[in-house]
Amino acid sequence: MSAPPASLVQETPEERVGRLFLAHHQRLYRLALRLSSGSDDARDLVQETFLRAARRPGSVPAGEPGGEAWLVRVLVNLARDRHRRRAVRERAQAWLRPGPTTTASHEGAAIAADQVREALARLSPRRRAVLVMAELEELGTLEIARLLGIAQASVRWHRAQARRALARHLAAAVETK
Repeated sequence: MSAPPASLVQETPEERVGRLFLAHHQRLYRLALRLSSGSDDARDLVQETFLRAARRPGSVPAGEPGGEAWLVRVLVNLARDRHRRRAVRERAQAWLRPGPTTTASHEGAAIAADQVREALARLSPRRRAVLVMAELEELGTLEIARLLGIAQASVRWHRAQARRALARHLAAAVETK
């Protein structure tokens, strides 16, 4: 007697989370890297995303596109939560220690890269995610909408708002030189 076809064999929740990890951890890491302040934060975001999937595997939709989209939404939401907490801490610190902060000055491309990173960091996590997926990962509006679980019109709106905010911040940085 032969083994049943693979399509009839049910995978356990642990196997499913493991399969999702193998299939998507690198892409999620690249996205997290662009949504966070560095590689350590990015690894933490990916780890927390998969921990949530492992704790409640039944909440991950069945099927490949649904599982990937769920993971992306969880990662973006985690990044948004971190962004909010960081913003509250920064406002509290600024209130407790008023005065300008100085940063080390860099030359040429290093200054431009820092200004772009700072401008991106000022965007909300959702807008940053949409902009990163559209501009850096070169994903289309339909794919971004599917991954984030939002309408295509919302993707276009967030991308436009992110571009405007980025342009305003970079223009202000040039004016202060």
